[in-house]
Amino acid sequence: MTGVSSTVTMTPMVKTQVYLPKAELNALHRVAKAKKRPVAELVREAIREKYLRAELSGPVAIWDGPIAGSSSDHDSAFDEP
Repeated sequence: MTGVSSTVTMTPMVKTQVYLPKAELNALHRVAKAKKRPVAELVREAIREKYLRAELSGPVAIWDGPIAGSSSDHDSAFDEP
C-alpha cells in the first residue's frame, strides 16, 4: 500500500500455563472484568509486586544511626535547657 506504514512493537514474552482452582480463576476473571484489564496482565502485575519487587536501598534503608535531630524529634527545639 502506498503511503501506509505499519509498525508493530511486541514485548518479548514467553507463553506459560498456570493451573488455578476454578473458584480462583472465576474470581480473577471478575476482577479483570471490573478493572477492564486482561487476566494475563493482572497475573504479571501480581508476580512483579509479590516476587520481583526490588530490595529497598538508599540512605533510608542503610541508615543505622541515631534519629535525634530529625523531623521525628522536632518538638525538642522548644524544650528548655
